[in-house]
Amino acid sequence: MSPQSKDSPRQASPLAPEWLSVPADLNTLEPKMWAQDAARNDSGELTVGGIPVSELQQQYGTPLFVMSENDFRARARAFSDAFNNAFADICGGVDVYYAGKSFLCTAVVRWVEEEGLRLDTASGGELAVAAKAGIPGADVALHGNNKSDLEIHRALDMKLGRIVVDSLGELVRVGDIAERRGEQAKVMLRLTPGVHAHTHEFIATAHEDQKFGLSMAADTTEQAGLSAAEEAVAAASAHPGIELLGLHCHIGSQIFEPDGFALAAQKLLRFLAAMQEKYSIVLPELDLGGGYGIAYTPVDTPRPAAEIAEAMAAVVRSTCAELGIDSPRISIEPGRAIVGSTTFTLYEVGTLKTVRVDAPAGDTSDAGNNVTYPRRYVSVDGGMSDNARPVLYDADYSAILASRTSAAGPQLSRVVGKHCESGDIVVRDVYLPEDVAAGDLLAVPGTGAYCWALSSNYNYLARPGVVAVRDGSARLIVRGETEEDLLNRDMGV
Repeated sequence: MSPQSKDSPRQASPLAPEWLSVPADLNTLEPKMWAQDAARNDSGELTVGGIPVSELQQQYGTPLFVMSENDFRARARAFSDAFNNAFADICGGVDVYYAGKSFLCTAVVRWVEEEGLRLDTASGGELAVAAKAGIPGADVALHGNNKSDLEIHRALDMKLGRIVVDSLGELVRVGDIAERRGEQAKVMLRLTPGVHAHTHEFIATAHEDQKFGLSMAADTTEQAGLSAAEEAVAAASAHPGIELLGLHCHIGSQIFEPDGFALAAQKLLRFLAAMQEKYSIVLPELDLGGGYGIAYTPVDTPRPAAEIAEAMAAVVRSTCAELGIDSPRISIEPGRAIVGSTTFTLYEVGTLKTVRVDAPAGDTSDAGNNVTYPRRYVSVDGGMSDNARPVLYDADYSAILASRTSAAGPQLSRVVGKHCESGDIVVRDVYLPEDVAAGDLLAVPGTGAYCWALSSNYNYLARPGVVAVRDGSARLIVRGETEEDLLNRDMGV
């Protein structure tokens, strides 16, 4: 492997964000950002499970989502083992639901089941994938703030282990449908505990001013003094079509600090204890959601599953002791934290362009000299159609030269797609070797969650396939689309 040359320029560009430093070696893989079996071979080429990316490109083309099956399974087991160990003395263990909205296909459902996890779905389509994969309905949950009657019927047909209800109106609708069928729907109530999660506004989901959940704030219903959450508890416990399992919350996504999870757990446990006493009922389950962050860039600091589990267990243990109650059965819903880092997206480089940019505001290094700085645009054969997160959430990613190593110096680069949008940015700021050229392969790590799931056909690009690699062999688990697939839906053809 070629080392980074010692005389390469190392000064950070004034155009780079403060958090982005110049890597000591542009060829190094930051372990926390990659699957455990990603590496460079003796020729300097990126491999996963021992397979070089050039072989994957030759067989499947680019763009391409490349997933490590072994890494997915290891991360799933890590969450299951860590939480079961941490909560063994509290409630006998934890039910870990993989959040399927992050990435779902039948192969992944089978891995989830084989590793002892359950499955969280958010639509009838995701339920259809679960059913096709053969996972028992008892191991499946259904979310959604606006479930259709058809989705509710499908959930009851599949005998789902839980339907997570988001509103009073939906609660009545679920109960009435189940009652007409002569059944009881197993229901959990999603509450908004008012906890501020330190994340992007669009993925913070436990504050009051958003579409999800039943408010825990008082005086929010027509029944004076009752919160929507309490009114839902009273209505659910009295409805013949409802079996009320317990409470649920989800404070957001891509969260690193444990404070929000701890506060949410405390608030829900206190509410649960109050409801059990007031209505003389038992609420046997409490779902504390997911949202655990991963490393998209070198400065991100994800916590190991064991550390998250121990911190949450300590809060549940102490709060239950304070309240004098037995702990409900705890469940969690990691998605991104399992699948995110298992996958990278492989692109081929096309057009390159370097522009000169004025010094940013506040830069005084060359004050009065009208200095401009270079920024290189590296265009790839995908873009916002396979990764919408940067344009949706200002999400940051990183990238490496994957087809070879380089001894060239670092150049501040912006990896962009081929769509007719100036916001079509895959990686906003990254240092790549100066000698990156058309035909090179780039790999963007951390694309396992919400990239394929949010993909589109904008500009009539076909969505990429997903390849699973395991122990030296690769197979498609989601076929890439073709132009014929796109035209098949055009009724004028």
